[in-house]
Amino acid sequence: MAGFQRFEEIEGWKVARHLTNEIYTLSRQGEFARDFVLRDQMRGAAISILSNIAEGFERGGNAEFIQFLSIAKGSVGELRAQLYVALDCGYVDASQFDKMQALANEVTGKLGALMAYLHKSGMKGRKFRAP
Repeated sequence: MAGFQRFEEIEGWKVARHLTNEIYTLSRQGEFARDFVLRDQMRGAAISILSNIAEGFERGGNAEFIQFLSIAKGSVGELRAQLYVALDCGYVDASQFDKMQALANEVTGKLGALMAYLHKSGMKGRKFRAP
């Protein structure tokens, strides 16, 4: 499917994994660590991104994969919005905010490109191949 055999090979997943690690690192510090609602919401959104990429891929059909990629993109939007709250609360500085937004935008771009490729490819996915 789209030139990869495992979800770990998908560039968008790799960047989402990096983004998730960065969110965890930031949210362990200072007041951010004690804002359980925002911290947990942001961690959950970050986890949702890479989890939906993986789940969609493992389902084996392109239509399902595209749907899960769309959900992952929605989680990126959610995380980007939450980053503004973290900035406004002083939990992250402008430099950290910019870095996280850049990573989030990179994930969105990669997922959008993959979705466009899958729409145009005409492939139906691994589960529809003849044995």
